[in-house]
Order: sequence, then C-alpha cells, then structure tokens
Amino acid sequence: MEATIFDLQGELSNGTQCALSQYKGKVLLVVNTASQCGFTPQYKGLESLYKKYKEKGLVVLGFPCDQFAHQEPGTDEEIQQFCERNYGVTFPIFKKIEVNGPGTHPVFSFLRKQAPGLIGDSIKWNFTKFLVSKDGKKVKRYAPTVEPEQLESDIFAALAS
Repeated sequence: MEATIFDLQGELSNGTQCALSQYKGKVLLVVNTASQCGFTPQYKGLESLYKKYKEKGLVVLGFPCDQFAHQEPGTDEEIQQFCERNYGVTFPIFKKIEVNGPGTHPVFSFLRKQAPGLIGDSIKWNFTKFLVSKDGKKVKRYAPTVEPEQLESDIFAALAS
C-alpha cells in the first residue's frame, strides 16, 4: 500500500507524541517555521486560515526549524509561547526539527519526495508550505514568499474534493 503522511508522527512542542493518523480525511497545511525570520509575520495569516477553515477540515501544522541563518534559536517552550503571545497561534506547533540533511524529520522527507522544488527537493528557507490532500498522498508545495492568504483558493478546492 502506498505510504501517506497519515502513516507518520511527530512530537508536539510540549513533548506529546502526535500521530498524524488523527488527521485522516482532513486537508493539512504543513509549514517549517521560525520566530526570527522576515516571514515570521506569516504566522498571523496561517492562524487566520486555520480559524476560518478548521471546522471545514483544515489543519495547519507548524514545524519550527533552525537550519536557516539560526532564525529559530529558542527552546520548544519558548517557541510555543512566542507563537501564542505574538500571533495568537492555536494550531499545533511541533518540537524543533530538521528539514534538510541526514537528520531530516520523516514528515519533511515525505513532503519533499512528494513535491520536490524547482531545483532539487531540499527546503530552501523558512515558511516553505505544503498543502496535503485529504487522502494524505497529493502534496502541493509553495515558496516562502507565498503569503498564506494566497493559498485560500487551493485550500478551498482541497476541502471540496
């Protein structure tokens, strides 16, 4: 059977294991995030999308990463507090992970394989976004420069399919 993102798991910032199977049948927007990046204000747009569409089946998943210019230096607890305090984030935030190299988190290995970028599959910067279909197989990749609001029509279409 073909692997899906729902076969994977991660660890939330509070240390709780999170099986992605709990999101089966939902549309996922998975983002590698950072607290000290020029794109950090995108947290606001991500939270806005989450609030607007969560009842319809959208789940936003934030995966902090410190592999780009040391823009996520905090502890998991500090990152969680920063997201809540500054952007009112209520969507799940995971423990800090790696998105490139030998320590790449399995979720990002899967996403990179399903939706390679224009020049190879590696992640180029913070706030690369992946929209995953309800079946957990189809993945669409968006550059960090794409604002969360620009994903709305694709999210709407994915929720409707």
